Amino acid sequence: MRVLVIDNIDSFVYNLVQYLGILKAEVKVVQNTISEKNLDGIIKDADAIVLSPGPGKPSDAKATNYAIRKYGGLKPILGVCLGHQAIAEQYGGVVTYAGKLMHGKTCMIKHDNSELFKNVANPFEATRYHSLAVERESLPDCLEVTAESVDDGEIMAIKHKEYRVYGVQFHPESILTKEGLKIMKNFLEVSK
Repeated sequence: MRVLVIDNIDSFVYNLVQYLGILKAEVKVVQNTISEKNLDGIIKDADAIVLSPGPGKPSDAKATNYAIRKYGGLKPILGVCLGHQAIAEQYGGVVTYAGKLMHGKTCMIKHDNSELFKNVANPFEATRYHSLAVERESLPDCLEVTAESVDDGEIMAIKHKEYRVYGVQFHPESILTKEGLKIMKNFLEVSK
């Protein structure tokens, strides 16, 4: 399995890369500043795409947004944190300030047992690092909520109803996210 990781300039990106390596994926990392032409040249060889966390607003994540728009119906995509927010925004959702600032905080997350959460404890503990969140009321019909936090009800995961496009607001690559490796494995399974 060849996975292209688009790095949104985040210190956690290599934790994602490490998890993918543990799961025997071949990983290539590109910065979110890569040109569309160069990204097209690289992405054709990828079986799946992972959009990393990063600082700032999803609208600033150039290559991430391009990949969602152009390849969302063609290749499996997993967006993490900023990548998750970018998926929601590119399909018509609104990203706004979260109810609470969550920086390195753990919470319990309940899910719908869909493919990304196959054999994952319910609820499970996960780590959150975000000040922005997907606004539930703005979620377009093509996306559905697949997980939310138990304590504040924030959207913690979404999926596209037709494409293999998934987003998680929490950090599966954090050591404090108990089921993170399993979630990454499930993404690779649905990417086959």
